[in-house]
Amino acid sequence: MVWTAYRAYQQLLAQKIAKRFEEQEGPWMDKLAGNLVDLVNARWEGGRKGETKEKEILTKIDQLLEE
Repeated sequence: MVWTAYRAYQQLLAQKIAKRFEEQEGPWMDKLAGNLVDLVNARWEGGRKGETKEKEILTKIDQLLEE
């Protein structure tokens, strides 16, 4: 009985932490994920145009990581 209550408490705590983390970091993580997808697409397209776009995207990612 005690272990069941303890496990329930741990699950509740983990859910609360995950919810709070998503509220605080979710928008930032969405921006980062979008830039990473753009980077993969730019590398897929390749060529000179892709290299320029890659540099732009990497600059955006650097800026996000500095926040």
